[in-house]
Parts: sequence; C-alpha cells; structure tokens
Amino acid sequence: MAVVLIRACFLYILITFSLRLMGKHQLGELQPSELVVTILISNIAAIPVEDSSVPMIMGVVPILTLVCLDVIVSSIMLKFPKFRRMIIGSPRVIMSEGVIMQKEMKRLRYTVDDLVEAMREEQIFDINEIYYAIVETNGKIHFLKKKDFQSAEKADVGCGGSSSDPPAVIIRDGREDEEQMKRMGLGMGWLKELLRQQELSVKDVFLMTADKNGRHTIIKRQRGL
Repeated sequence: MAVVLIRACFLYILITFSLRLMGKHQLGELQPSELVVTILISNIAAIPVEDSSVPMIMGVVPILTLVCLDVIVSSIMLKFPKFRRMIIGSPRVIMSEGVIMQKEMKRLRYTVDDLVEAMREEQIFDINEIYYAIVETNGKIHFLKKKDFQSAEKADVGCGGSSSDPPAVIIRDGREDEEQMKRMGLGMGWLKELLRQQELSVKDVFLMTADKNGRHTIIKRQRGL
C-alpha cells in the first residue's frame, strides 16, 4: 500500500511539472494535439500506479518523451504556420453579415443544435442577434452581435460594435496569411504598397490585423526576436 501511495505522489508531481512545461494551453481549453498528449500521459501514469510490479521507469520515460515531443512540435508550429494549420487547423467563419454559412458548417460537421447550444452559452437566444460567428481551433464558437443588439454602454454611446466583420490577422510573426487576406478581400499588392509606405518588410512585422475596409493595425517585431 505504501509503495502505491509513493508511486502515485511521485507521478502526480511529475505530471504536474510536465503540464507546466508544456505550456499554459494545457491549463485551459486544449487543442487536438494537446488533448492527445494529455490523454496518453494519464493512461501511461495509471499503469505503474495500478501494477506495482511495473518499474517506475516504464512510466517516467514515456511521459518525459511525450512532453519533449510536444515541446518540439510546438516550436515547429511557431516557426512554420502551415505546419500548425495542418496539425490543429485554423479558425473557420460560420456566420458573416448575419448569414449562416451552411456549407462551412457541413464541412466542420457542426449541426444546428451545436450552434444553438453555443449561442445559449453566450446568453444569446435569437439567431437574428448574431452578425458574425467563428469556430476556434479548439471547437469553441465566438459570436459578434449586431450593433442594435449590443449592450447599451457600447451601442448607445457609439464606442464600438460596428456591424462589420472583425479584423483578421494577416501577418503573424513575420509571415503573411494569404487565406485571411483573401477572406478580407485584400490583395498582396495592397499589402506590399502599405508596407512600402511604412518602410517595412513582412519580416519586420510581429502582428498585423486588417478589416475589409483596409483599416489596419501594425505591431513591429522587436529587435533580436
């Protein structure tokens, strides 16, 4: 009994440390790849706890291997956005200008019940209130209400809440996102001319967002990064 208790305490400390090492994503909503690693770690940790004849090293080595693999994959995804999209996908718009994109919902295998349930979680009970909806890579749906249905402190005083698609990220960490630019109706010529006026290159930009009207925000990359 004492051996099982010691093993359980040791693995608890090891898994807690491993999740901290893997990053804060593990503490919130998980991406698909993170969920797989978490499930595997929990299953591997259960073996030496339940069977005292199994050496502890048989649980420690696979757990540390998975943690190292997750850190390596995360680093690769940071460097290569296309690899990131291949592993965890990209956010998908399922409502724009109040219109449900049924083909996109079918492609994501999202049902009407899924959409309505997500609305209720955001305290929205009328589909006519929604202007824009996007499915995040972790499956969470976020909504933007039409201006007339937004809270009084925003809609009445006119400090935000315009009825237009929110800005999209078109440059992230020195790499342009052609898919988002296309969705916003912005061409590479527009981007190149804008950056030329600012005397910047794509690699000089850490983050750039823009909407369909060309309104944009640019955050320059800090030196040495």
